[in-house]
Formats: sequence, structure tokens, C-alpha cells
Amino acid sequence: MTSRDRVLATLDHSEPDFTPCDYYATPEIHAALLRHFGLGEPRELAGVLGGSVGNLADGGVSDRLGTDIRYVNPPYIGPPAATFDDGSSMNLWGIRRRPMPNEYGQYSEPVGAPYAALNTVEEVERFAWPNPDWFDYAAIPTMCEAFPDLAIGTGGTHVGDFINGVANGRGVEQVLVDIASEDPVYLVLVEKRHRFYMAYIERILDAARGRIDFVHCGDDFGSQRGLLISPAAFDRLFSPKKRELFDMVHVHGAKISHHCCGSSRALIPRFIDCGMDVLQTIQPQAAGMNPYELKREFGGQISLHGAVDVQGWLQRATPAEIEAEVNHLMDEVGAGGGYILAPSHHIQPDTPLENVLAVYRTVARRRGRREL
Repeated sequence: MTSRDRVLATLDHSEPDFTPCDYYATPEIHAALLRHFGLGEPRELAGVLGGSVGNLADGGVSDRLGTDIRYVNPPYIGPPAATFDDGSSMNLWGIRRRPMPNEYGQYSEPVGAPYAALNTVEEVERFAWPNPDWFDYAAIPTMCEAFPDLAIGTGGTHVGDFINGVANGRGVEQVLVDIASEDPVYLVLVEKRHRFYMAYIERILDAARGRIDFVHCGDDFGSQRGLLISPAAFDRLFSPKKRELFDMVHVHGAKISHHCCGSSRALIPRFIDCGMDVLQTIQPQAAGMNPYELKREFGGQISLHGAVDVQGWLQRATPAEIEAEVNHLMDEVGAGGGYILAPSHHIQPDTPLENVLAVYRTVARRRGRREL
């Protein structure tokens, strides 16, 4: 099987020759892998995941790791982003983000809350919203041609992100209050994001002419211990929009991969009902998210993506323990298809490089490939 055959079989819940695998990491880990493989220095510090930067920009790391998926998104050709002396810059949605240092590296955090000043629907309408025309969709076919035998995804966790995406400009606490009260301002903010990404994704799929295998989107509905919102709130506020996006993607012959951090088990039947094909990412330490249990309960109904635990386990495990768990995941969760092996989130910067390599060395051995 080619990598594309392998991924498509798995998403159709058929047995592939090998469990497919994917990669995403923090900039610090990505830089370490570039150096390890002799691929040079990173050109920018940005989270590396299919949906963040895309494997066209990963410097060849995915090729060396032997992963099965590459991600493409159209180049931005819109107005230049505003930048500031403190290192922050304005993103597409008018939200300023600044790199914040931590013990192991840095993480981009929102600065200010421009949406918090929007008190009426009229003020929301007057805000400077992005235009789907700000992207070069004509570049998509050539980008896809670079990966003839690999599965191709597009989009990112920001697509359809109605909680985090709005909270970055309005505040997390305010957004949770907005959801509970169904604040009209919040509902219009959600609609702005939804309409933009409906147009953006459809234009990508039109340009790709059937070569995009899945669309990656996201929203965080769970905390470590349970849901952030009630199932009833999901049904009222989010389900119709998710279904509209999923239906459009399916009309174009592609699948839907949806990111959701934390404990989302109580919503999985609703995800399936909306037409979600893949739930990414599976975080084993979150309540109810044991991948082996999820496979037994939902196998054949929704594919799972992730489950290699980066919430401390990958940092502390020995290479032998990592090899055993990766093989167990492929044997049990990967049985009969419906599973893409990957980290449970971006591989964190405090992870020993040897442990990162142990994950992909195990996959390589399984496939009879040379050592990394």
C-alpha cells in the first residue's frame, strides 16, 4: 500500500497493511529534529502540525520520520500583518499574539481582548473581518502534486474553532458566560468565523479537484475532567454549524478530522451523528479518553487520531516502554483500521529527543524500514 492507500483504508475502517502515523510538535522539538537529521535550522518558530504550518514547511522532518500524511494550505496574499516592538503581531482575526517565554521555550499568547469591547451586533459588523480572497487557492494543485503517494489534509485546528478562536479575542471566562447566556454578540462572532471558513475550505477543495483526502478542523469542548459545555449547548449552538461544514466537505469526497482537547467522550455520539470521521486528538489522561476503551465502544463509527501520551508520559518513559506502548496501540486500537498513531498533542519541549525518535523508530521497525 502507498501511504495514501493506508490512510484511506484506515478512515474507511478497513485493515491497512500498517497503522498509519502522523507527527506534530512544538517548535523546540521540531528544531531538535531538524538538527538531528542534518536538515538545517528552522526558518520560524511556529507549532508544527499539519494544521499549523503544514509539512511543506517542515524542512523534511516528516519524510525522515516516515509519516503518512502531509498538509497543504493556500499561501496568504492579503494585507501584511501588523507587527509591534514587543515581538507581537496581529493575526488574521485582528487578535494580537506575543511569544511568551517559559521554562523550556516559548508559546504564543493573545495580548489584549479586542472582541471584549464589542457590545452590540452592530459593533461586531463594523469590525475589520478577514476576507477569503486573501489566499492564493490556485497554488493548491501544485502543492498537492508534491505528494503523489501520501495522504493530504488541509485546514487546521482554527477552522470552525468557536470557543478558543473567539476566546482569544474576548477572554475564556467571557466566552463561557456567552455560551451559557447565548449572548447575541457571541453568536454573531461565531457566525463570522463559520462563514469565513465555509468559504475558505470550499475554495481549497474546489481547487484541489479531489486530491484533498481530509479537512482538519477543531474546537475544544473538554477539560481534563469533563465537558466545558453541556451536550444541550452543543446541540443548540454548535452542532448545526459543524454539520453544515462536514456535509460540504463530504460532498467534495473528503473526510473530516476534528481536533478536540480534553475529555469529550460524552459528546462522541453527537460527533458521529454530525458526520465527524476522525476525532483528533486522543489524550489518554483526560477522563474517559482511554484509547483502548474508545476503540471498543466506538470502533467502526469514528476513527481515532493520537493517543501517544505527551502529558508527562512520553517525557518520562524509557525507549523500551515507548516501543511497547506504540506496538500495543497499533495492535489493539489499530486493529481493523480506524486509527492513526500520533502524539496526543504537540510533542512538548521537555521531551527527550531519544523518546521522540523511539515512537517513530517503532513504526519504522514494524514496516521493515531502516533505523532513523
